[in-house]
This record gives sequence, C-alpha cells and structure tokens, in this order.
Amino acid sequence: MTTTLRPDICVIGAGSGGLTVAAAAASFGVDVVLIEKGKMGGDCLNYGCVPSKAIIAAGKHAHAIAEAPHFGVHAGDMKVDYKKVHAHIHSVIDAIAPNDSVERFTALGVKVIEAAGAFTDANTVVAGDYEIKARRFVIATGSSPFVPPIPGIDTVDYLTNETLFDRTQRARHLIVVGGGPIGMEMAQAHRRLGSDVTVIEGLKALGKDDPELAAIVLDRIRAEGVEIMEGATVTGVKKFGRAGVRVSVDTADGEKTVDGSHILVATGRAANVEGLGLSEAGVEYDRRGIKVKPNMKTTNKRVFAIGDVAGGLQFTHVAGYHAGLVIQQILFRAPAKENTRIIPWATYTDPELAHVGLSEEEARKRFGQIHVLRWPYAENDRALAERKTDGLIKLVTDRKGRIAGVSIAGAGAGEMINMWALAIANGMRLSNVRGYVPPYPTMAEIGKRAVISYYSPMTRKPFIRSIIGFLRRFG
Repeated sequence: MTTTLRPDICVIGAGSGGLTVAAAAASFGVDVVLIEKGKMGGDCLNYGCVPSKAIIAAGKHAHAIAEAPHFGVHAGDMKVDYKKVHAHIHSVIDAIAPNDSVERFTALGVKVIEAAGAFTDANTVVAGDYEIKARRFVIATGSSPFVPPIPGIDTVDYLTNETLFDRTQRARHLIVVGGGPIGMEMAQAHRRLGSDVTVIEGLKALGKDDPELAAIVLDRIRAEGVEIMEGATVTGVKKFGRAGVRVSVDTADGEKTVDGSHILVATGRAANVEGLGLSEAGVEYDRRGIKVKPNMKTTNKRVFAIGDVAGGLQFTHVAGYHAGLVIQQILFRAPAKENTRIIPWATYTDPELAHVGLSEEEARKRFGQIHVLRWPYAENDRALAERKTDGLIKLVTDRKGRIAGVSIAGAGAGEMINMWALAIANGMRLSNVRGYVPPYPTMAEIGKRAVISYYSPMTRKPFIRSIIGFLRRFG
C-alpha cells in the first residue's frame, strides 16, 4: 500500500549537498523527506574525499621515513602492511559515518526513505512504498566514475574510486588512466606505498590548473618514480599473464604497451541522472548533468539541482555551497545565485596545488592590464627548515590591486588558500593583506611577501624619495 507524504522539502540524494539541505531545513522545524538508494554520505564519505585522503596520509608517513635521513634521523627500512593501510582507511570512514547516518537524521526530524526515487510527474516523486508530493524538490544525486569505451576494458577487473579502497593487498604495478587530480593523487600515494605506477593522460596531466604551478607538482611526482605519459591515448586493454593487464597506448612516438597488475580508471565523473524520471518532471538535462539557472533552479520551478548532478564544479564543498543557496531561497525567500569565482579547489598531492578566482589567462582577458606577483617557498624560512622548498604562490590582481586570483603550489597549499578565498569573496585589495601580520616562521608568509613585492618599485621612485628627503628636514 502506498503512503502519500506532503513535506515542505523532498531531497533526493544523501551526499554532502543533500544532507546539508536536510539538516539545515530540519533545524528550522521544516518538514523534510530524504531519499537515498545507496550509502548515506554519498561518494565523498564512502569512495572519494575521505578514503582518498586517508590513503594519502598513509603514503605521507611512508615518504617521511624515506626522507628522514636528510634530517639526521634513521628509521631503518620502510615496510608497508597493506592490510593495516586498508584498516586505517575504513576506520576513518567508520568514524565519520555516524554524522551522516539514518539514525542521526531521523533524530533531527527528517523522514529518511532508503529506496530509489523517481519523478512520476512535475509535482510527485515515488520511492519505495511512498508517494511524495512536496512543495519543493532538491536533486542531489551526485556523480559516478566515468568509464570511457576503451576496447577490452570490460574484459578486465578494472578499478574506479568506488572499488580502489576495498583492496587489502598492494598493487605490484598500478596503471592509472587519467592524469587529473584523482589520478595524480592516487598515483603518488600508491607509489609511496611501494607500487610501481604509470599514469596515462590523453592531454596534459593536471591540465585544468595553472601550467607553471602544475609543472612543479608533476616534476616532484616524476622524481618519486611515477611514470607520466602525456598526450597518450589508450587504444585497448586486455588480460596479461595470470592476473595482470596489458594496456595499448598511442603516443607521439608510436604504439606502446604497458603491462601492470591493476588498472585504475580515473577519467572523470558522470552526473547521476538516469532513473530519476526527469523528463516526466519537466527537468531538462544533458550528458553533463541537469541544466540549472544561477540560482540552482531547474526548468521545473519547483525543483532545484545541486552538487555534481548540476553539471558544474565537482567538489564536496561546492555541493555544500549550493545547499546554502537553496536553503536561502526556500526558507527565507531571499534571492541567491552561484558565484564560481569564490570557489577554491585543492589537489592533495605533495606538494599540494590550490587555486581560487581567475587564472592569469582569464584575468588578462577580463581586465587587460594586470599585475602578477610571485614568491617562492625557497625564500621562506619555515620551508627551508622543513626542507619543503618546492613551490610558489602566484597572485593576480587588476591594475588597481584588487585580488582577482590566487594559485599556490607547495606544502600546505590547501590550507593557505582559505585566506585567499576569503579575500576574493570580500573583494579585498593588496592593501588589505599588506596590513595583516602573519606569525613567524610560517609558510603562509609567502603570501605577505608576494604582496609586499607589489610595493617594492615605489622605494626606487624619485618622487617618493624626494618626499622622504623633504620630511627628514623636520627632524
């Protein structure tokens, strides 16, 4: 027997964005139904951000042992117990999972339905034994690994981020198809944990980031023993030996083959739009995702789409940001629209790579005249002490010194970018940053030093020097 529910809000998808909408609305006493057919917490908790950062942390500890002799410390030969690495990854997931659980959201007053949900018309969603007729709907179904139609890929046991973290044994030779953030993070982490690693990228590895800064990261990863093949196209995959894979690759130097024990497909994400009944709801979508307006509304004015499924930037924090925009409109009737310029992102390789705002190229197109300021880690005292001197900060401003974009490659870049995201979100100028005092010695000082370099030419201007000379006459 079908039960009809008439909540204020119906959320489809219990990942970061959906959970944020549900929790925020429920905290104001709003009636919310939350539908999830898979695991609570979505991709980020179970297959993405959390487990990937856990294995990166394990890799960092292994690398620290290898680097210890540079500091006069000798720890002996590094050994990796991959079963314990696996246990570490899943213990982190288990520690966070209660925050996203059915029990917690039920306690908040949210009606959680563990079933697939689909629209039957513009105003109705059916999930399990329930028919939901809500005032507003929020689609937050996220994305899944995109597996390209590589000949033979379906004949081997390929890995994606959804299966990579289930393994309890080290990969002898991991072949990574895709040189984006996920591919490069996992390549370096597995190399540090003892695997041979080859990355195959059709264009440029880390191609969406500033080329100058991406080169710093890629040089380090190559130096650690990861082979990165750029401008290379995978033309076929087949089984090789008892349990291996052979990958055929078309390169500028001709056809090559790479033999490995495992293959990880990290070629991007596909929006989860299938099976939602979007056509029945009058919601337009394409292969990139659901079409939304800047306020996250779809072509059905009662339906919002947020996060990865909305076809834009695919980050957990973006889904949370979208959730805030939706809550602002649904609960408070206040206008809101997405501003992608304030969204930072980070790639958690070592060194890290982070960015917010406009790139140098984008800023030139927008403003014409710009200022580009740099400061290297190699001239930072803390970086010297830590032996983490690879990297730099790049600040891009308009001609009046308003901060337009910031990119950082180096240790702690993902943490440092927070301040610059705040600066750009609030329209700050270099003069605002010039006035703050960073503690010494910290790596974040590189930002202040870059800003000061903007004012250095003034010390050599005859007019400024003449004023100083004049003022000196008065004692």
